Amino acid sequence: MISLVRRGWLAGTLFVAVWLGFVAMSATPGNAGGVRRPNILVILTDDQRWDAMGCAGNTLVPTPNMDRLAREGVRFANVFVTTSLCSPSRASLLSGRYARQHGVRNNFTEFPNNLPGYPSRLQDVGYETAYVGKWHMGEDNDEKRPGFDHWFSHRGQGNYFDNEFNNDGVRGKVPGYYTSVVTEHALEWLARPRSRPFLLVLGHKAPHGGPIQPEPRFEHALDHLAVSRPVNADDHSGPGKPSWLRESLPTWHGLNGPLYGQKTYDRFVRAYLATLLSVDESLGRVLALLERSGQLDDTVVIFTSDNGFVLGEHGRVDKRTMYEESIRIPLLVRFPRMATPGLVVSNLVLGLDLAPSIVSIAGARPLPGIEGRSWVPLLKGQRVAWRSSFLYEYNYEPQFPYTPNVRGIRTADWKFIRYPHGDGGPDRF
Repeated sequence: MISLVRRGWLAGTLFVAVWLGFVAMSATPGNAGGVRRPNILVILTDDQRWDAMGCAGNTLVPTPNMDRLAREGVRFANVFVTTSLCSPSRASLLSGRYARQHGVRNNFTEFPNNLPGYPSRLQDVGYETAYVGKWHMGEDNDEKRPGFDHWFSHRGQGNYFDNEFNNDGVRGKVPGYYTSVVTEHALEWLARPRSRPFLLVLGHKAPHGGPIQPEPRFEHALDHLAVSRPVNADDHSGPGKPSWLRESLPTWHGLNGPLYGQKTYDRFVRAYLATLLSVDESLGRVLALLERSGQLDDTVVIFTSDNGFVLGEHGRVDKRTMYEESIRIPLLVRFPRMATPGLVVSNLVLGLDLAPSIVSIAGARPLPGIEGRSWVPLLKGQRVAWRSSFLYEYNYEPQFPYTPNVRGIRTADWKFIRYPHGDGGPDRF
């Protein structure tokens, strides 16, 4: 009897020891079940529509490095934001929630510090995290946000030239073109020795206006291109159009204003696209560094944008509306462990799917109360039950009175849009 008890005690002790060892190994920073967690690099542009890259069929702007990601990874062809406005969309990317859930309903609201997002989840499992570039949630606040060990960002929109940055609490103007400045800083951070996996979010200003300013060496790179107005540029006042659109002047006539700074339509489109030449070159430099250091295939490289942009279609130049050009964004993912090279995914994917996907890949604790879902099975080419529709919402801003409240539903084939009253009052949808 004593022998049996002792034997059972030893077996139980051994089981506990093995179990504790497994837990300790799993909990070791940078490990997921004994396997090193992958690095994660998120490259985020501002106002880049889904078709502003060669791999999506654009013949005007060369984007060899974006095209490389599509060739060596997966291109998601039908990716949409649920609010086509910078701050609400960025909050959705971080949190996996709709604007009505995370509360960032305009461009002047901070991301709530107590709201869980993927950066803090990755910190919890041992990632070294950094944010470099445009944040744009909270116009007057450049302080380091929760979830990031390193912070190199600024207030509001930032400037294309000689922008002021907050570098972990040290503020100062950094001379040079925005894309080059944030790229150099990102490369320096990536080159630092580290024993843990990293999360780096690299936020570009391009191709956002204010006004749109290409890098000087690319300013005339696309001058040879013939740019034609969209066939539906004047399709804004006919039968069936909403009253607010019929009664408003086409915004693409105001291209020489402070937001866009271009006097003709073709110059405007060339300037918009020319800023992406710098972004694509930046992407190539980052990929080259990861490749030289042997980290590229161990890094999940994600390229996307906060919302699309209307380039004259429907008589508009902006976002906010639920037009396809406004709500549809690029999403490229390269990660050889999971991504099927050259795969094009046609499922309806949303910006708010980014957070749960990253959390899933990193093996971190799931985010609570979210509407987004992980696209990792799609990345692997698996056939899974997926959404067939989604909600779109935009909330009226008094500073931009030319667009009312927007509520809509999009399916694979149809779009239903309503425009509740535009005074910022309660929803009618």
